Amino acid sequence: MNSNPSPSNSSRFEGCTLTGALSVLTEIRDAICIVHGPAGCTHHNFSLLHATLLSNDRLEVPRLLSTRLTENDIIFGGEEALEKTLTRALSLSPASIFVLSTCIVETIGDDTEAVCAKDRGVPVIAVPTAGFLGGVFETGIRNALSTVASLARPAAGTTLSANLVGEKNLEYGVDENAAEIARLLSRLGIGINLRFVRGIGTRDIERLGSATVNILREPALRPVGEGLRQRLGTPYVDSFPTGLAGTCRFLEDIGRICGVDTSTAIEEEHAFQAAMLHQFADIAGSRVHFQSPHPMLRGDPGAEAICNECAEALDLAADPDGAVIPYPYPAPVGTAGLRRMLHRWRILIREKQRG
Repeated sequence: MNSNPSPSNSSRFEGCTLTGALSVLTEIRDAICIVHGPAGCTHHNFSLLHATLLSNDRLEVPRLLSTRLTENDIIFGGEEALEKTLTRALSLSPASIFVLSTCIVETIGDDTEAVCAKDRGVPVIAVPTAGFLGGVFETGIRNALSTVASLARPAAGTTLSANLVGEKNLEYGVDENAAEIARLLSRLGIGINLRFVRGIGTRDIERLGSATVNILREPALRPVGEGLRQRLGTPYVDSFPTGLAGTCRFLEDIGRICGVDTSTAIEEEHAFQAAMLHQFADIAGSRVHFQSPHPMLRGDPGAEAICNECAEALDLAADPDGAVIPYPYPAPVGTAGLRRMLHRWRILIREKQRG
């Protein structure tokens, strides 16, 4: 929930804290998530997650259970309902269970952590996801990642590899973005150790500490990166690469952390970018007008910089009467993301030229 309802001050990341956490935790395939609260909280999120999975051709059902709190539970406490739901969850033989609190549970004062702390043979972990005190979608993501990381232990050694931390699982193109990171890392001879958290099992979390570097999806996840650095000793890069120059800087940063020479990789990426831009020579010199994708959203300086960089590379002219091109959100990842963005630009420019 947001304590400031003014649309002009709304953050793009705002939304339900519970939804943010579930977007992470439901990607642990052998886990069950219990939403401790009224049935409606679970129903809403199940519908959203299921629809997102289907839109990405994933015929899966989110493993969610609800404690289905009633008025009686809200008045007298819902811990008994949680105990019953945990018994039901354990009968399904999960490898781990995550219990997510809702606003009403925090309001009535259920001691969710105490209930979860009992030995049940598998990890049962409470995740704070009540947003009524100002938590938002992004808060849920951070809390979920930090909670899951508690299952990891320092590794005996590391491999030349990277973890992708905090991918936006509800984002269109999430797998394409991961593939672009893998492509860039391959130039340095570095592989992906773990997508934390996307499409993994509970046991996979054990190898979280064996990577040489963590790559955060965005700077907002720095607290998670710091937590992993302190617990597991893994340094991090604070965002996926964006922009032409930014993508090459990303290679430099990864190479510096991993002790890998980047000169050849950067030279190859420069050539790759030049060939990509050449594919759009047909729109060079066109007139364009960049604007926010929605009047309620604040401008994104990063998106503006990327658009200006690509416009300069293609000799596009800024003109209020030119083809209207919205600033991208989120910013396209790597060179492949820029290619997809420029394909959209071409369509808009051609439509404008046709009148």
